[in-house]
Amino acid sequence: MLCRNSLSWCIWVRSCSLARSQLPSQALSWLLCSVSVLLSHTLYQVFPLFQALGANGLLIEYEDMFPYDGHLQLLRAKHAYSPAEIGEILHLATRHGLEVIPLVQTFGHMEFVLKHRALAHLREVPLFPNTLNPHEAEALALVAAMVQQVLQLHPDARWLHLGCDEVYYLGEGEASRRWLQQEHNSKTKLCLSHVKAVASHVLAQHPTTTPLVWDDMLRDIPEGQLSASGLPQLVEPVLWDYGADLDVHAKALLVEKYRKCGFARLWAASAFKGATGASQTLTPIEHHLKNHVQWLQVAAHVPAHALQGIVLTGWQRYDHFSALCELLPVGIPSLAVCLQTLLHGGFAEDARARVETFLGTPSLELTGFAGEGAGSFPGSDILALITQVSLHLCSSVDALLERDRYVTGWFSPYHRRRKLIHPVMIRHIQPQALREERVFGVAGQLWPRPACPGDSPSSLPSPRLRDSPTACWPGGRPWCRSWRPPCSVSSTRMLWRSGWRRTCGPVCSVCRHFCKTWGRLRHREQMLGPEEEGRTQGLAPPTSPSPSSQRRSPEASIAFCTLF
Repeated sequence: MLCRNSLSWCIWVRSCSLARSQLPSQALSWLLCSVSVLLSHTLYQVFPLFQALGANGLLIEYEDMFPYDGHLQLLRAKHAYSPAEIGEILHLATRHGLEVIPLVQTFGHMEFVLKHRALAHLREVPLFPNTLNPHEAEALALVAAMVQQVLQLHPDARWLHLGCDEVYYLGEGEASRRWLQQEHNSKTKLCLSHVKAVASHVLAQHPTTTPLVWDDMLRDIPEGQLSASGLPQLVEPVLWDYGADLDVHAKALLVEKYRKCGFARLWAASAFKGATGASQTLTPIEHHLKNHVQWLQVAAHVPAHALQGIVLTGWQRYDHFSALCELLPVGIPSLAVCLQTLLHGGFAEDARARVETFLGTPSLELTGFAGEGAGSFPGSDILALITQVSLHLCSSVDALLERDRYVTGWFSPYHRRRKLIHPVMIRHIQPQALREERVFGVAGQLWPRPACPGDSPSSLPSPRLRDSPTACWPGGRPWCRSWRPPCSVSSTRMLWRSGWRRTCGPVCSVCRHFCKTWGRLRHREQMLGPEEEGRTQGLAPPTSPSPSSQRRSPEASIAFCTLF
């Protein structure tokens, strides 16, 4: 399953069985793969699975993957979706009973917009690109233009999510500081005024589209001030909490507060992945299962149908600049568990059996991580590989790189950057590296070296050279723009920098790429001349193929340094 950068997805589900646990008949399951856009052909595999698991909607936060046009074109990423691809997503979603809701950040999490130098003057704090300056008229015009272009490609959208969560450093800009010095002004009033302005614009231009907002900026606002602001008549808040120890009583009180303020509809938001660490690679299913069980208890403690739906978020990264956390294929087993928990009011044996059937796995692991190779769902092979790498390969490689005295002493990051190593040390390091490769050989099977146009059977290294400690490549995965193994012809040994190296001509007569050893040798020979080079090293001039012999011999190989 492949991904592009910058997108969020959400899935939403409907089921009459949810009413039994006081959840609404319209339970929203958001699959928020924040900042990770699936390729179009992948959607043909996952959309049917989402539908089978009970989802009936998608909320998509495009970020810079939306095909912004005109003066907003600088916002779109290099590999952004095209308008035709957006149409394909909408058509495919409709075909599988998934209603699409777009999400456009309009206050916080504006990094993908404010990172651009041309828009940096719209930041609340000049140094930080995450929050929009609400005092700038141009800021509201920018947001309005973004919303307009998104809704043009989503003409049937019944909801539009405006984001508005985690508006950090609000009130710390110079304009805000001056504004806050005036009587009766506060950060709360500043926040409410901007959200209200954006929501009013959306409703004025698109009266059939209802704005949604995250609720974290509203939680601590006094009930009277929130009610008097007029915001409850404009938006529907989404209450989010991703903890396994969610405070059920506090959430029930918050629901009651929002209802008293005048919000007609409320939504909840849980998480099935992407909420337990910015660099998390494997999904702790048990944590997310507990989170959903707690939300079921919240639904049981509030009036019937107080919650419009529940959102299962699956964040792909924490913000625009962070590393990726769990990929979607890794989180699919957790998604299945969480959805079936909501649909059945708990995770009993019948729900477990259905999940195992959907995933094609004989035994589902909840307390640890999903087993390697277990399952036949879309992306299960990627889950198996990531599990193997995360649980086994990383620790083995770390042990080799950090605790082996030969590696730390003679193959340190300094040596690896400069591609230098004492040849004697190869005899100590290589056996361990090859042992790791034999144990974890799946990586080499999944990512073979791309074929080069000039490759021929005679250009490949002979078994003698492959087994030689001075001429093999542990891992076996160089490619034509990097290092290449030496051929068995026209090969000689030359002294270079720290030791002897096997050298010969270029391996590929078509791409004509050479390794750095060969290039440096040729450069030194051109500067000093063959005779001077030999005298400098105390050697006779090295023998190397002549230019004419290189032209006649496309099978000749480049020089080679035995480095990882």
